Parts: sequence; structure tokens; C-alpha cells
Amino acid sequence: MSAPTPRRTFLGRLSLPERRYLTDALRTETVGGVLLLVAAVVALVWANTPLKESYAAIRDFHFGPAALGLDLSVQHWAADGLLAIFFFVAGVELKRELVAGELRDPRAAALPVVAAVCGMAAPALVYALVNTIGGGTLDGWAVPTATDIAFALAVLAVIGTSLPSALRAFLLTLAVVDDLLAILIIAIFFTSDLNFLALGGAFAGLVVFWVLLRKGVRGWYVYVPLALVIWGLMYNSGVHATIAGVAMGLMLRCTTREGEEHSPGERVEHLIRPLSAGLAVPLFALFAAGVTLSGRAMTDVFTHPAPLGVLLGLVVGKAVGVFGGTWLTARFTKARLNPDLRWPDVFALATLAGIGFTVSLLIDELAFAGDATLTDEVKAAILMGSLIAAVLASILLKLRVRHYQALCAEEDRDEDHDGIPDVYEQDNPAYHLRMAEMYERKAAEHRERARLAGASRDEGDRPA
Repeated sequence: MSAPTPRRTFLGRLSLPERRYLTDALRTETVGGVLLLVAAVVALVWANTPLKESYAAIRDFHFGPAALGLDLSVQHWAADGLLAIFFFVAGVELKRELVAGELRDPRAAALPVVAAVCGMAAPALVYALVNTIGGGTLDGWAVPTATDIAFALAVLAVIGTSLPSALRAFLLTLAVVDDLLAILIIAIFFTSDLNFLALGGAFAGLVVFWVLLRKGVRGWYVYVPLALVIWGLMYNSGVHATIAGVAMGLMLRCTTREGEEHSPGERVEHLIRPLSAGLAVPLFALFAAGVTLSGRAMTDVFTHPAPLGVLLGLVVGKAVGVFGGTWLTARFTKARLNPDLRWPDVFALATLAGIGFTVSLLIDELAFAGDATLTDEVKAAILMGSLIAAVLASILLKLRVRHYQALCAEEDRDEDHDGIPDVYEQDNPAYHLRMAEMYERKAAEHRERARLAGASRDEGDRPA
């Protein structure tokens, strides 16, 4: 008889290279998330003070080459231009996850993929149910489906909660799949009348981009102008321009070859991620989050079906969808939860996924284009829903903060000071020999101290 297949551990320890990549990526995203929070607060204050007319004037100011179809407002440039950088990084992340990360193993990928799909389907269903019962519009079904990883990490940074690497990796992988599905939603459901000539030009540009990458051509002065041309053609084709960003990101090679410490995709992502997290996304938030928060506007969030559907989708739909998808997948694949964690930890993470800011605001502007009042109401619902989800997640995570801190301390412990956490060296004989030598030195030192202490006491006990 063949031996039974061992049960796979869900939320188990990451490999050392994956942990290092995760730490580097989330460090940048956390800083960017704090900047995102600051930008959102500035936008809200700016739009709700006597200076609100200057905010509207800057946001609606148009510039750009009209002959190329690019005479856009500042807000439009931020949504279509700057977010293309964000989606480029998302494309690189997705490519890396598929070839070298958590998504390369179909069995391991099943859980975050199903969790992300359920985490998008449930909010859409909640929105549809609320608006069907309340007689609202179904146009905004996609608004509450997105998770904002930068905002979520900023919340973790603000409340001072350190999550174990397995939970952070699950959150990042969930957000990567979430971004991919959001991109597909934008491409399929928010594409206007197609200009096939411009679309063909964008496709030709992407082919040139791919060929240059495969030929090993280097130099930002080659790729940046080409990327701008591809972006402009994609914008004029009727397909949302951010699709150009993710398409180029997916083309980068994210596997290492002999003699390479990092793949080209990882190197480019390392350079571009700070630009995305520290500039592009905060600027988008600055010109997208400025809504008037009057008492009536806040009341409308809870009384009008469209904004109420978005709020409940983020707060209830996300938590139920992510947790339910995770639990069901683990149940039917017989995956075993990491014994250091509990299912309430997963539910807290699912609640944190209800923070849907950047992409939700983008989809809001696409879904309700032409209806400024409803757009602003839904923006207020996104802000309110994200805030409620953040507060609930903070409370749930704080209940286990000491446990998380102990797990993180154990993950980071490096007693032999070789730069590699001890948990990754338990099968390394050299590590145990180094530790034995260290403890032998310490034992010898304490024996010498004991001898000196005994000699000193004997001298003190002698009669004068």
C-alpha cells in the first residue's frame, strides 16, 4: 500500500528567498500606504474648507496635446496616467507570483485564488442585493470588489501590529490576484467604443516591447518613450489606459538565470515600486478622494442604495467572501492551518481586505461617469466603508497582538548573527556546530566568573 499523502499546511512558513522579497516589497508599500493616508486626509480637508474652489479648479484643469487626444484634466491624468504605473507594478508582481512565488504551485495557489475570487464575488452580490431591494442602480457592482494593499499595510503600520510573514504573504498574494481580477473587470466592462487603428498600434507597440526584452536590450531611454507611446495609443483605443501598464509588466522576465542574483523583473520592480507607492497612488488619491462630507452626504451613504451597497460590500461582503472562500478551500483540499495560527486570525485578515480605496475609487469614476452627485456619494461610501473595515480589523488584530509579536520575534531570531533567521537553519549541521561553540564559550566564561567570584569571597572571609 502507498503511504497516505501528507496534509498540506496552509499559512505555513515561507521559504527564505520569498520571505526576503516579501519584507522588501511590503516595506515600500507600507511607506506608500502612509503617504496614501496623508493624501486622502489632505484631499478631504482641502475639499471641505473655504479653499474647496481652488481644489476643484486644480482637479479640473486641463492640459496635454489635444491633437493626440490627450487634453485631459489633472484628475484624469492621475487616474489614467499615474495609475498605469501602479498597474505596471501589479503586472510584475503577478508575473513573479506565477513563475517564482506562491502562485507557481497550483495546489498552493488554489487557496489565495479562490479566496480572492470569493472576496470579489461576495461584495458584488451584496451590492446587487441591496440595490435590487432598494430600487437602485446595478452599475456600481464592481466598486466594492477591490482590496487596497497599500492602505491595508498603512493601517497595520499606524496601529503598530506586526503580522507573521505567512499572514502578510497571504494578504499580498490575495491583493495581487485581486488586482488581476480588477484589471479584467476594467478591460471587459468599462471599455468604450473601440478605435481599432489605435488598438492595433498599441498591440504593435507591445510586440516591439516584448521583442526588445527578449533581445536583452537595456536602457530606460528606449523603454520609457516606447511605454508612453503604447499608453497613448491604448488610451485612444477606448480600452482603459491602465491595461497598457499591466500588459508591459507581465512581459518582464521574473526568473533568474545563471550569474543573476535578481531577475530583470525584480530589478525593475525595485526601481518602480517607490515611484508607484510614493508618488503615483498618493497623487491619484489626492485628486480622487476630495468629496464634500456634509451631514446630508453622510446620511445619503446609509439611505441611498448605491452607496449603501458599496459600504456593505466592503465591510460585510469582503470579510464573508475572503474568509468563506479560504475556509471552504482548506476544508475540501484537506489543508491544515498552521498550528501557530487560528481561524480568527484569517477572519481578521479578511476584514482588513475590506479596505478598498485606490481601485474602488477608479472603478467608481468609470461606473458612474456623467453623474457627479452619485460619484461623490459612492466615494464617500468607499471612504466610510474602508474606515469601518480598518477599525474592525484593528480591533480584531489587537486582540492577538502579543501572539503575533512572539511569532515575529521567533521568525527574526538570529542567535549566531549570520544574517539568516535560526528557524531556517535547523537542518544545517554547521549552524548547530556554531551554536555549540557559542554556548561552550559562554559556559567557559561563566565558569571563570564563578571561579573569580569564589576567590573574591574566600578573600573576604579571611580574618584581618
